[in-house]
Amino acid sequence: MTVLTRRSFFRAAGLAGLALPGWFPRLAFSATPSPQRDVLVAVFLRGAADGLNIVVPFGDRDYYANRPTLGIGEPSATAGTALDLDGFFGLHPALAPLKELYDDKALAAVHAAGSPDDTHSHFTAMDFMERGTPGSKSLTTGWIGRHLASLDTGNESPFRAVGIGHGVPASLRGPVPAAALKSIADFHLKGLRSAAELSSFQTSLSNLYPGGDFLDTQARQTFDAVALLATANPGAYQPQNGAQYPDSDFGQALQQVAQLVRSDLGLEVACVDVGGWDTHAAEEGTLAGLLADLGAGLHAFYADLADRMAHITVVTMSEFGRRVKENASGGTDHGHGNCMFLLGGGVAGGKVYGTWPGLAAGQLYGPGDLAVTTDFRTVLAEIVDHRLGNPKIAEVFPGFERPAYLALARQSV
Repeated sequence: MTVLTRRSFFRAAGLAGLALPGWFPRLAFSATPSPQRDVLVAVFLRGAADGLNIVVPFGDRDYYANRPTLGIGEPSATAGTALDLDGFFGLHPALAPLKELYDDKALAAVHAAGSPDDTHSHFTAMDFMERGTPGSKSLTTGWIGRHLASLDTGNESPFRAVGIGHGVPASLRGPVPAAALKSIADFHLKGLRSAAELSSFQTSLSNLYPGGDFLDTQARQTFDAVALLATANPGAYQPQNGAQYPDSDFGQALQQVAQLVRSDLGLEVACVDVGGWDTHAAEEGTLAGLLADLGAGLHAFYADLADRMAHITVVTMSEFGRRVKENASGGTDHGHGNCMFLLGGGVAGGKVYGTWPGLAAGQLYGPGDLAVTTDFRTVLAEIVDHRLGNPKIAEVFPGFERPAYLALARQSV
């Protein structure tokens, strides 16, 4: 007979695919967020995605002058050319699933967006973007963490904020606890899957932590959170409306988010990371594969949650863009300006937002980069204010004097 000890309990909990913070509020939490507020899904494209080949400025002739081999062809009936958005910008052909959402006014893009800090260091740029304080590391919290702390929704769920992956993203750092989920489908506690086994395990746990000290309280709350997640019926989720998620880490991560949304466990924010975007060499095939995964995943997520997308907003971002001129290795080096996507029922889609700075030599930034004309915080602030119902922008992005909103997100009513 296996004897359950405190050590074996934490070992079992570690195998659950659920990384929990050091403490949780009480588990008898109130219901899901107000229907007037959106669930935010923040997708971070780590590695500096090439925004110029994602949302292609085919109307700017200097694009082709700088990218004679990597440039995506102007829209035409020929396969592999850009998908026309507005006569000037087009989508990479691998993003064909997103063209349907753009035409349905559910998807918008913001070009020449990014951080005003001009670092070309991945680590530094990601850190600044997740803190929401470009050029400053004086704050240890992340922009989403500060949003959650400054907005009292009455939601005390341990799954109010979730990072899908191996750890909690830096953007979620703050006083409100956040969880990291590897997989709901593979959820288990040392192989315990049946209700009887879980009940027996919970009884054993109660015997191990009968007191009221800090460790006893946290252990019981941790197990309660794990048991709460089990109510989502791990492994049994069936996407709706014919949605087919790609068989990739990104596709599975979005399916986890969709399951959490439908399980009504109090989710307000989910963060998903997608790596591999640092295309210094052989960019063409690598980028096409990454974009096919991104487009298929977002399309499936939108289809799956069609009945709930009125109150879901997805935003994509990357730490910086790529150099305008292609390099000798068939790739692009670290740049500056980039593009962002927004998806959801509250997005004023079917439009590419932002001021285009141009790609002529005299219009480039620094060593030959796309200039940033829209601070990424302007985009995020509008989402936080209009879709998440939090007007405390000065607390979410301290020191940021934002310009007028772009009118890319409808205000919740």
